[in-house]
Amino acid sequence: MMKRTSKLPDQADAIFCADWHLRDSIPVCRTDDFWEAQWGKVDFVADLQTVYNCPIFHSGDLFHHWKASPYLLSATLKHLPKNFHTVYGNHDLPQHSIELTERSGVHTLETAGALTILPGAHAGQEPTRDNAFDLCGYRTLVWHEGVWQGKAPWPGCTNPTTEEVLEKYDMFDLIVTGDFHIPCIDRDGDRLLVNPGSLMRQSADQIDFQPRIYLWSAEDNDVVPAFLPINPDAVSREHLDVMKERDKRIEAFISRLDVDWSTELSFEGNLKKYLSSNRVDARTEELIQKAVDLDL
Repeated sequence: MMKRTSKLPDQADAIFCADWHLRDSIPVCRTDDFWEAQWGKVDFVADLQTVYNCPIFHSGDLFHHWKASPYLLSATLKHLPKNFHTVYGNHDLPQHSIELTERSGVHTLETAGALTILPGAHAGQEPTRDNAFDLCGYRTLVWHEGVWQGKAPWPGCTNPTTEEVLEKYDMFDLIVTGDFHIPCIDRDGDRLLVNPGSLMRQSADQIDFQPRIYLWSAEDNDVVPAFLPINPDAVSREHLDVMKERDKRIEAFISRLDVDWSTELSFEGNLKKYLSSNRVDARTEELIQKAVDLDL
């Protein structure tokens, strides 16, 4: 049964969401039953769609990998909300190529009549007026493009800011973006840009993130977040501590080796060469492998 996590409006004309990254593998940071949690989020959205009886617009990366397994496709067909519209994200496209969509899981769902593919813009595409569609009188674009506001996601990030997108694509009244998993909203007068963020927490840097979708009102071209229920303890950073300890062991091992390393070989390659050249016995090699956690 749907449990609302914030006060929601009585009416919504559309639901905006992004980056579901549906998968049948388990993110290394998750400590819960990820499969069950994933479909719980999808069912939450489906319940909202039933309540408001409105279309859902998803801005790409429905699947974590373009080649969704039959098991994952079957579950998606069972849980996917009605009236679902999406564009292709980079994870949805084989080799990130829009020319290969017929191989993708999203295309399979379209063929099955489970969803509708929007005119774009898809991942890697530059929006044009032809990508617009009418949503309650608003010229609307759904685009799989990472946008940001405030602090850059990483040094040297070349993705556009929300302000830059609104300024450049002023032919659209409403823009819904995807790819970057941190939600943000921006306005330029009566025009609106929404980046909904991801449906699930799939990396340790999202440990404090509250997933959400957005309920849109045509009356004022504005949105209200609907926060999804989460288990606060479902995401762990423990694996990062393990990796740090592994890196320390590797550095310590390297510092004890009196050997010239080849820049043409990887660390594993250089280590194999060293062990072979120095006739290290099998037992010692096994201990080294365990110490640095490498498959030699």
